[in-house]
Amino acid sequence: MRPYVILFWFRRDLRLKDNTGLYHALKLAQKLELKVLPIFIFDKMILDKLEDKADRRVDFIHQTITELQAILTEKGKSLWVHYGHPTEAFEALKKQYQIHAVFTNQDYEPYGIQRDAQIATDLAKDKIEFHAYKDQVIFEKSEVTKEDGKPYTVFTPYSRRWKAKWDANPTKLLPSEKGTEYFLDSKALPIPSLKAMGFEKTDLVVPAKKWKEATVKNYTEKRNFPAVEGGTSHLGMHLRFGTISIRQLALETVPINTTYFNELIWRDFYHMILWHFPHVAEGKSFRAQYDFIEWRNNEKEFEAWCQGQTGYPIVDAGMRELNATGFMHNRVRMIVASFLTKHLLIDWRWGEAYFAQKLLDFDFAANNGGWQWASGSGCDAAPYFRVFNPRLQTEKFDMQLEYIRKWIPELDSLSYPQPIVVHEEARVRVLAAYAKALKP
Repeated sequence: MRPYVILFWFRRDLRLKDNTGLYHALKLAQKLELKVLPIFIFDKMILDKLEDKADRRVDFIHQTITELQAILTEKGKSLWVHYGHPTEAFEALKKQYQIHAVFTNQDYEPYGIQRDAQIATDLAKDKIEFHAYKDQVIFEKSEVTKEDGKPYTVFTPYSRRWKAKWDANPTKLLPSEKGTEYFLDSKALPIPSLKAMGFEKTDLVVPAKKWKEATVKNYTEKRNFPAVEGGTSHLGMHLRFGTISIRQLALETVPINTTYFNELIWRDFYHMILWHFPHVAEGKSFRAQYDFIEWRNNEKEFEAWCQGQTGYPIVDAGMRELNATGFMHNRVRMIVASFLTKHLLIDWRWGEAYFAQKLLDFDFAANNGGWQWASGSGCDAAPYFRVFNPRLQTEKFDMQLEYIRKWIPELDSLSYPQPIVVHEEARVRVLAAYAKALKP
């Protein structure tokens, strides 16, 4: 006799605490006197596209799933973990269990939307309901719009409406971790190894999951200085994979620093843009006229940018930090993105793709939004004629060269390359290229 269960599908929500979909799955299980089977799928459709088999993000997910399994095993429960395509996973589950319903949390990226629609259709054939909840953002889709119901495309008025909505009804935490007795009793089920999936153990150093009060308190003054230890919270990876709750972080930090809180609103903003303007996920500029820019796309210069060998120290330090750690300070992200698109006149999509490969906290909506902002093609973007001067950025944010010297020990030697381009000449060149593409 196959056990009769409710499934909860972990994805970008790898935690037991304050997990919306899990809370509702457990609530229904309690009502119907059923058990919940938590599942996780290492999706081949995603993993097969990763060229680097020593991918720190896959390692992080694997470590997190292993930790979750250990917590559940102590309670006499288990995760059901599958490596393959999601449709295969659900076919296997249907053979092992009688499934009442499937619960999960909403995915806003194009592949996730398509995958979920397919899974929901397949489940419906067997009269199995599919429920997806808001969890990785605070306000989603059309929850924050203009008076006429149209989406915002400028952050400041969006953030005002967002805050008014928050003030009227602050988010609440859901005690999902308290319902684990409703998980299906089971001995520990096997988890595919990294090696079995074609991946390797990495040098991953997982940032602390808990934010520091001093960091949030001093965030406004210190967030732009990459050499400052603890100037930023380093929680991006945990927010990306849902190992911490965005709602809990917002509730805890809003009384301490509004600048930090604003960064959480930016996350919602870019997810809202992705939802309402899906063309940005199709390799298109938010502003269509920017697709007419004639990029130089010099491959040799792009490689120099990737490897941190441009001769511009603040740019090179950022790229070396990214390559070595999977992290890059946010101020430096803006500088290197501006340099690639404006100084080298290389398509922002090239940089977007490189960041997608390397960033531990890679989030499609934020990455796309940030790159389009830097290139001038996005919503609420910096005007195209604003070209960051790397020297002035260095004087302002790394005056003592502490950050730069950390990542470029050969800075004062002959082995460090000469500048790949002259700033003043590059500025003239990019302004001409943009003006030509954007002429009325």
